[in-house]
Amino acid sequence: MKICQVERPLVSTNRIAGFEHKHLLVVRDGSSRQVAVDSVGCVPGDWVICVGSSAAREAAGSKEYPSDLTIVGIIDHWPPESAGDDGADRPRPKST
Repeated sequence: MKICQVERPLVSTNRIAGFEHKHLLVVRDGSSRQVAVDSVGCVPGDWVICVGSSAAREAAGSKEYPSDLTIVGIIDHWPPESAGDDGADRPRPKST
């Protein structure tokens, strides 16, 4: 598992059939950026827990799903290493 921050949505309308209609997000892990499948409903700025490899495929819906990185949780409070007001310390509203 790794901790990443959601940067923005990624729109891809032409996809293979097995890719379904999952939301894709650009996430940042330190200085690198990756595309992750959003399985929990994230918004830009959220700090999230991501899984990779076979765990990413299962978390996205099936072992055959073509995902290398899937978001499996939103972190409620995460103090970033560098101090700055990026919203990470603010509690995320609970969904009803």
